[in-house]
Amino acid sequence: MSIELFNDGHHVCMMFHDLVDDAADAVQANQFLIVSNGEGALIDPSGNMTYNGLVVGMSQYFPYKRLKYLLASHQDPDIVGSLNRWMMSTDASLCVSGLWSRFVPHFCTGDRTAGRIISIPDQGMSIQLGQDRIIAVPAHFLHAEGNFQFYDVRSKILFSGDMGASIVPHDRVVQPITTVEEFRQHVSLMQGFHQRYMVSNKVCRLWADMVRDMDIDAMVPQHGRWFKGRAVVHAFLDWIAALHCGIDRMGPTDYRLPA
Repeated sequence: MSIELFNDGHHVCMMFHDLVDDAADAVQANQFLIVSNGEGALIDPSGNMTYNGLVVGMSQYFPYKRLKYLLASHQDPDIVGSLNRWMMSTDASLCVSGLWSRFVPHFCTGDRTAGRIISIPDQGMSIQLGQDRIIAVPAHFLHAEGNFQFYDVRSKILFSGDMGASIVPHDRVVQPITTVEEFRQHVSLMQGFHQRYMVSNKVCRLWADMVRDMDIDAMVPQHGRWFKGRAVVHAFLDWIAALHCGIDRMGPTDYRLPA
């Protein structure tokens, strides 16, 4: 099933959310397709579990063989585990952090990635798609060392990767969080994940300070429900900027030999 996040007749953003079976022993993941004036980009295409369903679902909106870009927020299997299949079935280039550009070819056979990896520098970059731009936004150590989020300038959507992720049943993913009160009720479904996977409060605060100055109508993470409306996005920023997480929580008891 897909959700239309934005469509003005020339520029479309789609989310695919239910391609991992609830019965599978794997985390739920969202994938995103942006089509602008006949050019397509796929954000965080995920692993082999989702490949076939994603190809079928995408075909309703865009011929997958004509993809121009695969955009990877980082290197994890739930982000680009299916890279070999995309490299074989399309001519798309992969945009990924320069830190991971020499690691992701390990997902592939032969020289499928030769000349097709665009290394994103640490400061980020602008990616032209059709008549519009997608900005690779620095999100280092949230949670990967080289980490990027993707901001679609036309739709004003920030595709935020693991930032904002929650663990919810598939049927809840289609429901955006639209009020601050609903966000407060949702925090318990995000807290444990962010406390473990975000590296420290320092980087969370630096990231939140950057995002506050961006023109964002929605923030859509790679796992779970998404945030619609500026009030809700800013409620998330207030929460994450104050979160004690990652190395802030580690102590001597975490570094002891097991009994």
